[in-house]
Amino acid sequence: MRSIWNGAISFGLVSIPIKLVNATESRSVSFRQIHTEDGGRVRYKKVCELDGEEVPQAEIGKAYEDADGTMIPITEEDLASLPLPTAKTIEIVAFVPAGDIDPLQMDAAYYLSANGVPAAKPYTLLREALKRSEKVAVAKYALRGRERLGMLRVVDDVIAMHGLLWPDEIRAPEGVAPENPVSVRDAELDLADALMATLGEVDMSTLHDDYRTAVEEMIAAKAEGGEGVVPPATGEESGGGQVIDLMAALENSVRAAKQARGEEDGDGEEEGKGEGKGRAAVTPLKPRASRAPKATDAKKSASKAAAKKTAAPARKSTSKAAAKKATTKSTATTKSTAAKKATATKKTTAKKATPRKRTA
Repeated sequence: MRSIWNGAISFGLVSIPIKLVNATESRSVSFRQIHTEDGGRVRYKKVCELDGEEVPQAEIGKAYEDADGTMIPITEEDLASLPLPTAKTIEIVAFVPAGDIDPLQMDAAYYLSANGVPAAKPYTLLREALKRSEKVAVAKYALRGRERLGMLRVVDDVIAMHGLLWPDEIRAPEGVAPENPVSVRDAELDLADALMATLGEVDMSTLHDDYRTAVEEMIAAKAEGGEGVVPPATGEESGGGQVIDLMAALENSVRAAKQARGEEDGDGEEEGKGEGKGRAAVTPLKPRASRAPKATDAKKSASKAAAKKTAAPARKSTSKAAAKKATTKSTATTKSTAAKKATATKKTTAKKATPRKRTA
């Protein structure tokens, strides 16, 4: 890797010659500006605002713009005359626990490489001292014309340096937290803990930029004369500002996370029951891996569904016939009973109407 700065680490009376190498790189896909009519490249020209003429690089200098818009010219000689003891030295000023460094201060990262054979011994000494103390070194250094703050720590067998923002460059989080007081129940915290435990840990090396991959595939398709690729559907967009049931959201999230990890949720029905009604719909987490159903399983499911559809009408017809038969039998029985009563009534009436013979 190419070094971007050469100097030395000042460690008390020990000086360690080192080379500064970028530890990170941007993989973002960059674009150029073109003229859409003919595809020609559009470039920037540095033009003077006073005469409208393009200015060559050799005639471009620095200036500080005052509050009223006045330009105060600053030459390279002016800057060179300023005291900058860290121009070629990374000066360690303290050793502190890593927890004392606010992550908000973290900036660019670099590797420090021993510059030459004589630097190997003091370099290794500092590296092993940092390992054994379990501390990091706070240092000052100068890069690209200004003094900066840095933190040195050990990564594998290499000393790495993180650029740090100065403490006064960190803004106070005023007006960022919710203004109205909010209380969180223990049950909600328990579900949040369960969700965190279910999601578990992740191998950071497996994470990648899905958007960048999609952009690269689109560019490759267009380069081959295609029209690009259609991105996969990501589902319906959720409406903003929707009030949701937090307990239901947590419960469904835990259940979905368990399903995604292949864990059985035996009490899923109970977990889904929360307090209150009118729960908002919660979109489950997307499973990490989905297995396509086998053809045999699909056939079995289809035959079962067909059997259910056939059995349902049959059961309906049988029940209707039974109900009709019962109704007919009931009606016949009722008619027979009524006829018997009518016959009996006639006989009784006729018996009463017949006159008795008198005996002489």
